[in-house]
Amino acid sequence: MGDHYFSAQPSSPEELRTISVNLAGRDITATTASGVFSPDRLDKGTEVLLANSPDAPPGGDFLDIGCGWGAISLDLAMQSPHARIWALDVNERALDLVRRNAESLGLDNIRAVTADQIPADIAFRTIRSNPPIRIGKPALHELMQTWLPRLDLSSDAYLVVQKNLGSDSL
Repeated sequence: MGDHYFSAQPSSPEELRTISVNLAGRDITATTASGVFSPDRLDKGTEVLLANSPDAPPGGDFLDIGCGWGAISLDLAMQSPHARIWALDVNERALDLVRRNAESLGLDNIRAVTADQIPADIAFRTIRSNPPIRIGKPALHELMQTWLPRLDLSSDAYLVVQKNLGSDSL
């Protein structure tokens, strides 16, 4: 089986590239690479999510499920510099890109991690995600059932899923 954006260790060449995007009202340059989700642009789903979510809370622990190169995490971190953003992915290349992008933007409030690196006692003030639909319905449902119950009281979650990719069943 070839690489997918949800491969833990992509075997394809890294092929770094830069893209220009607008996050949190700022035009920035982000580093992306092959072997991660949407390496050539801000994908439409994430664009819709960012345009239609309310402003992030001023602080707390936030979770970005399936962070890819970090668009949602970076947006949250720029909006809420006093929050701690947990950028979650299985793809080590994606996590490295999040770290690079956060460093280049001077953001020290992002933790790019795998699931086992998130302390069990953390409850999230918000979850924002363009979840990894292509992992399959059973795995996606398990992912949501793992993280959505970790929302704190008076918190929210905003997710985007294309209708043709199973939003109704999710």
